[in-house]
Amino acid sequence: MATITTSTVNDYSHLNPELKRLTQLWSENAGIDKALYQKYDVKRGLRDANGRGVLASLTRISEVKGYTVDDNDTIPCEGVLYYRGYDVREIVKGVLSEKRFGFEETVYLLLFGKLPTRGQLDEFREMLNEYQHLPKNFVRDVVMKVPTSDMMNTLARSILTLYCYDDRANDTSPENVLRQCLQLTVNTPQLAIYSYLAYRSARGDGLYLHRPQPELSMAENILYLLREDKSFTELEARALDAALILHADHGSNNSTFTNHVVSSSGTDTYSVIAASLCALKGPRHGGANIKVVQMMDDLKASVDDPTNESQVREYLQNVLDKKALDGKGLIYGMGHAVYSLSDPRAEVLRTFVQSISKEKGLTEEMDIYQTVEKVATELISQHSGRPTAVNVDFYSGFLYKMLGLPYELYTPLFAIARMAGWSAHRMEGLVESSKIIRPACKCIEKRRPYVPMNER
Repeated sequence: MATITTSTVNDYSHLNPELKRLTQLWSENAGIDKALYQKYDVKRGLRDANGRGVLASLTRISEVKGYTVDDNDTIPCEGVLYYRGYDVREIVKGVLSEKRFGFEETVYLLLFGKLPTRGQLDEFREMLNEYQHLPKNFVRDVVMKVPTSDMMNTLARSILTLYCYDDRANDTSPENVLRQCLQLTVNTPQLAIYSYLAYRSARGDGLYLHRPQPELSMAENILYLLREDKSFTELEARALDAALILHADHGSNNSTFTNHVVSSSGTDTYSVIAASLCALKGPRHGGANIKVVQMMDDLKASVDDPTNESQVREYLQNVLDKKALDGKGLIYGMGHAVYSLSDPRAEVLRTFVQSISKEKGLTEEMDIYQTVEKVATELISQHSGRPTAVNVDFYSGFLYKMLGLPYELYTPLFAIARMAGWSAHRMEGLVESSKIIRPACKCIEKRRPYVPMNER
């Protein structure tokens, strides 16, 4: 009988010396000639040669517009983001003018396709409050166990574990999936924040856990749960509310496409949302705002005067030349796969960041960000020959930093907002996914006859 041995965490992570040889063997047989992608007209990244996404599905939920097409030519235009046909800038403007919080209204709009009346919104918020409670002892038995520094990992684990508490976990009827989506939308902030507080406590800091308050909005509750004294200003809450609205959905991005792919298999909602989270966890998708903050810290450490435009220009040129920062040649927070002349989300967020920086006495920091935006836009446009603008990540990280939010929660905040869009796409997938998503993949390996063991 085989003996089962126990191992420590370090043993579990041990790299066997033989792995180096096997990795070399893998690399010798892993490469694909890049010219073959053009030969077989492969749309790498599901985008054509002009960077336009390959049309793979239809949706009524959101539209990302960054260019127009005329006789197959891609013409840059000012960026616009529509939720159910409504310009997201008008949504933010509307809730601000009426001095309301708008994320819950945005969830309603994305799910049900229309703006709610006051009565409908009140009823919807009451339902969200009913679903806000986590299962008994879930925080103690799941969230507080094995805390890690990666809250996205903890979030995915927690959501997959909620499956075990749901008597209707595999029921994919629209009514049940809607219930699951609403629960996950209001549970995710608690799961993310409690996971961070557990991790913080494991490092020796004090532990406090507040319960969400039914009279507070999502944005207010996030600040309430995270801060030991539970206090926040109205401007802070409204800025965070706007950030949640702006991040709620964004067309067929990587994590949303993942949502549709996994939904098309007919699996349960917890698996679909966990898969979306795992896609967002990747640094090419959800972690860019952290990179921006780290870049700005590196800038201030690398130059004598970060307010001096010529010094900023020299630093950013070194970044592009792979001589500074992480050597990857990327100025983080700049450019977008779809937007060209402007990112509407960045435009809205910039206004809030300016106001918050004044409230907190950080106007000089704001000036540095605006100098970097100006210089980086010029340098990248000159380098690429195409117009470039800042994206939403350029200012969201600065906003979160001014709100005192830890790096560990930057990407989870993205996920908290995107739960609205993922839920809407999950629901839409119940109608759309009559076929499992299965794109073609051409194998270029030559056919070979089998060789018996003693002849190899």
